[in-house]
Amino acid sequence: MAGKISGVDGLQSASVGAGTAVPRSKDAAGGETSTADSSDVQITGTARTLAALEQTLRDVPPINEARVAALRTAIEQGTYAVRPEQIADQLTQLERALGGLPQQGEPAE
Repeated sequence: MAGKISGVDGLQSASVGAGTAVPRSKDAAGGETSTADSSDVQITGTARTLAALEQTLRDVPPINEARVAALRTAIEQGTYAVRPEQIADQLTQLERALGGLPQQGEPAE
């Protein structure tokens, strides 16, 4: 029996838990039973956002080698300047971006 997943809006499915298979439970007769009561699954807006972010992170190289080399050279030459205003601005932007997320213990969408 195939289930229907709605609410994905054309996004590709993302692997969760490193692609680990979910074991099925066994009924009293030893046969496999489904772990869900319904064949339809609804994906929340938060889950769609997380799946899109996961895909975006997969597409970004983990380390920008050119940026690391440029910073290393600047530090070695003593030309790297710390700009506290820029750091504060970026921390403020991060705080604002995270402010829209549900707090721990609050229900998601």
